[in-house]
Amino acid sequence: MDEHAARPLSAAGAEPPPGESPSPDAAPHPGAAGMGPNTRTFLHVLVNTAVAGLTTNFLWFAVVFWVYLETRSILATGVLSGTFMILIAACSMWFGSLVDRMRKQRVMLLSAWATLAAFILGCVIYFSVPSEQLLRFDGPWFWVFSLIVLAGCVVELLRSLALSTTVTLLVPAERHANANGLVGTVQGLAFIATSVFSGLSVGMLGMGATIVIATVCVAVPLVHLHLLRIPEPVVARDPGRSAVDFRGGMAALLAVPGLLALVIFSTFNNLASGAFMALTDPYGLTMFPVEVWGLVFGLASTGFVIGGLTVAKLGLGRNPIRTMLILVGVIGLVSVLFTIREWPWLFILGIWVFMMLMPAVEAAEQTVIQRVVPFEKQGRVFGLAMTFEAAAAPITALLIAPTAEFWIVPYLGSPEGQREWGWLLGEGESRGIGFIFVWTGIAMIVLAGGAALTRSYRTLSRSYAAASPSAAGGAAGDSAPAG
Repeated sequence: MDEHAARPLSAAGAEPPPGESPSPDAAPHPGAAGMGPNTRTFLHVLVNTAVAGLTTNFLWFAVVFWVYLETRSILATGVLSGTFMILIAACSMWFGSLVDRMRKQRVMLLSAWATLAAFILGCVIYFSVPSEQLLRFDGPWFWVFSLIVLAGCVVELLRSLALSTTVTLLVPAERHANANGLVGTVQGLAFIATSVFSGLSVGMLGMGATIVIATVCVAVPLVHLHLLRIPEPVVARDPGRSAVDFRGGMAALLAVPGLLALVIFSTFNNLASGAFMALTDPYGLTMFPVEVWGLVFGLASTGFVIGGLTVAKLGLGRNPIRTMLILVGVIGLVSVLFTIREWPWLFILGIWVFMMLMPAVEAAEQTVIQRVVPFEKQGRVFGLAMTFEAAAAPITALLIAPTAEFWIVPYLGSPEGQREWGWLLGEGESRGIGFIFVWTGIAMIVLAGGAALTRSYRTLSRSYAAASPSAAGGAAGDSAPAG
């Protein structure tokens, strides 16, 4: 096990044995090879990516709000959310391969231009097609418009994958967890602004003005990105690497004992997260008008900022995997409790706690991958992990949405359902959604507890400890000068 655990370090930063030439994938690991951190550049990249994410999420939230308000269909919003995650799953491996094949700034520029083109085309369709045709769920224009806007939002994932690798590129290895927490903080601030502005924009200005605002604002980070310079070593050329390098990503994943198990755990965790994705907005919009729901969700999203700042300040402890399992269990408990009664304060508190814990859960997986996988392979590994994990949530969303709309919600609203489950869930219009959240939370608790008892958990914990900066002879700031 120790030989395998040390392999990422030797591949990333050590010299080849005498008489052997370096392999194409043996480029120096910036986080541990004396390149030195460039905090100012990292912060520029972080803020630029956050602004781009704010813009794309602003429009995506607005589309979901708009569709639900116009159709009052849980099925429509569930299908939209599921389709969004399916596109992410379908594109993640390709995006990860692009991140490894190209310079990070070029990848970000490609993403920004593609988003701008998609939003412009979405504007043309919105103002050209009558509203009654655009909102027909069984008509072609609904899907054409939705998929074009979706494509513009999904391609922003390229920037997020590139951002994860710039943590390794620009930040010392021992500060990766803190940097990932800072990423969560900035994303949380963008999330707050997105939810507030989307609700206000749709409620007060309408969807037409909203899509125009998004199209104009998406150009701002694009201009800044053209003026930015990201220091990066020459991209390693690998003649055997394909455009969608699934095999290379899987090989890098399997090279670290237990890392595949971490991805599988996150995949099952996302099965439960699909319920949140499909049902949180319908539940909130049942309680609040759209303008108020946007403000409420923004208030609850301050938890994301608090959680991200906490990770940025304190890190994730000596074993981020153990931290992640504990927090997933706590999130499951929150899911059981926060809709057990139709009380707005309980719902808001539950979302706030959920948001506060999520940055640490996400940062834990990123920190482990950044530590044990060579820099030049991280794009493919992040992309492969995203493929598995993103594929899980739409399965739940696409199953939960019709099940909730046609069976569970009507049943829990009937006298029979009230008699059978009223002792647990109380009374209210959205008791069916609350019922789903309760069982989702129980599933998350069981998942986290079971994962903590596995051999893979102990193996990956040892691999992470063996790949620590101290085991490698120090991080970027402590290593010998380059050259």
